[in-house]
Amino acid sequence: MDRMPAPVSDPRARPVAVFDSGVGGLTVLHELLVSLPGEDYVYLGDTARFPYGEKTAAELERFSLEIAELLLARGAKLLVVACNSATAAALDSLRERMASTTLGVEVVGVLEPVARLAAAATANGRIGLLATAATVASGAYERAVAAHRPLVEVTSVAATRLATIIQDGNPFDRAAVDTVREYCEPLREAGVDTVILGCTHYPLVAPMIQRTLGRGVRLISSAMATAVAVERALSAAGLENPRTGEGEYRFLCTGEVEPFRALGSRFLQLPLEDVARVELAGVEDARPGPPGEGAARVELPVGVGG
Repeated sequence: MDRMPAPVSDPRARPVAVFDSGVGGLTVLHELLVSLPGEDYVYLGDTARFPYGEKTAAELERFSLEIAELLLARGAKLLVVACNSATAAALDSLRERMASTTLGVEVVGVLEPVARLAAAATANGRIGLLATAATVASGAYERAVAAHRPLVEVTSVAATRLATIIQDGNPFDRAAVDTVREYCEPLREAGVDTVILGCTHYPLVAPMIQRTLGRGVRLISSAMATAVAVERALSAAGLENPRTGEGEYRFLCTGEVEPFRALGSRFLQLPLEDVARVELAGVEDARPGPPGEGAARVELPVGVGG
């Protein structure tokens, strides 16, 4: 059962809130737990509306603002948008809304920190991007990279099926390997030396991607870069939690709890014990897991993720 947390008098003790279209953002949360272990965290996976990657920008903006309001009501001191599609579509709107609150909550997206790191990493000036259709269509990564290195060439590939293959939760098979090779081929042809993993699901298939591209290509994911950005934001606002021990973390999802818990533990690499289902306006979860198998896999339509 979902429960509202008790009010916290010290703003430093409020939680860092993280959200994604599903479980992919747990790769970002994992890095936050490692890098900033003293913080409390609340994570929301919008599994009822997964996948995000083929939603319109207007839909993604609406979803993101709905989620932000819910997390704000739960006392968030900082909001992490651990979804590339949502970051590309809604970051400016989220920052405007959060800045207008009495708490002045800062918003950190996964896109800009990764683009900055990739722009600094490339030696030959050719960067590859694997991302969802929504992220690629937005052109957000190209603009973010150009802001740091204007002459860098970015080759973008809409890996439309990859996030769903990962979120499905089944063991990776030959079809998964072939899909990764298909999406990597344009990057090989372009001669990139750096590849942005533009979806928080993709680190789970990073070994496949690395083998396909070769060891000379550097893969840049959002987790570590985002954790650094969060640490800087908390420090600048004087909101670092002063505790010396480990903080707590809990989870919210808009779909079925047990599939989220089972698959989420694979992404987080830690147990998901405190999980509650929440309802958002307009959300209808028509995708429960099959009877008797809810904890084993997530049933989703073919599509793309965050």
